[in-house]
Amino acid sequence: MARIGFIGLGNMGAPMAANLLKAGHAVAGCDLNADAVAALVAAGGSAAASPAEAAAGAEIVITMLPAGAHVRGVYLHQGGLIEAIIAAGARPLLIDCSTIDVASAREVAEAAAKAGLAMLDAPVSGGTTGAAAGTLTFMVGGAAADFAAGQPILAAMGRAIVHAGGPGAGQAAKICNNMMLGINMQGVAEAFVLADRLGLDRERLFAVASQSSGQSWALTSYCPVPGPVPASPANRDYKPGFAAALMLKDMRLAEAAAAATATPAALGALAAGRYQAMVDAGQAGRDFSAVFPFLAAQKKE
Repeated sequence: MARIGFIGLGNMGAPMAANLLKAGHAVAGCDLNADAVAALVAAGGSAAASPAEAAAGAEIVITMLPAGAHVRGVYLHQGGLIEAIIAAGARPLLIDCSTIDVASAREVAEAAAKAGLAMLDAPVSGGTTGAAAGTLTFMVGGAAADFAAGQPILAAMGRAIVHAGGPGAGQAAKICNNMMLGINMQGVAEAFVLADRLGLDRERLFAVASQSSGQSWALTSYCPVPGPVPASPANRDYKPGFAAALMLKDMRLAEAAAAATATPAALGALAAGRYQAMVDAGQAGRDFSAVFPFLAAQKKE
């Protein structure tokens, strides 16, 4: 079993770290929230006062942070994690599970490589439900040998671990996937709003679309209307598995990447605008599939 330093014990990081403990690994956790660290200790982990302390003696260091600025700050600033690790003479495998921009992921990976450290970018899909259940999908960027070294650790937290390519490829795969999901969910929501206004029963639309060309994961696994898919957030008053604010973050990352590469992505921009409207309307904490009731309350001028 491995000694793991885990930095970032938020809504995703905490259950991921807990699953590492369940798998028998030794986990030292660090977070700005003292309660989150205390919860890890209560589950059998140990507390670290800083990222450097979490990494001390670790064979694997995992970060799960909100944005690219936080990842760059932890790894790169003066006295940052890479510098502290090198000063200690250690060579752990670094795995960043945050969802951030591709440029930041590649910048940090390059700095790690220059210091002689192996690093993977390994953002996740599956939300808090998947984090708790240990069924996340990891999209991993990095060298093949480093991916092979990290795969058993990731397997303790997820069900599907996919090597997407070199440094930054995991982040690229994540934002492309979530751009598709964000667009698709809005298409499903629009169709159900239209069905309601045409007097078409929701269950009957679901029965047709789920068995024909309208079929999609957003429909059959995460249906945005109450009823057809009992496990979907729509049947729990849209309690978030993946909050609208997080979907907006990913859509904006995709939008920025499209702009940087001169890629036409009009549908992505439109979908991002709608999630922005949800967030601005005070619905940031609702599940992103709550775009259905959000749209249902509107009428075209």
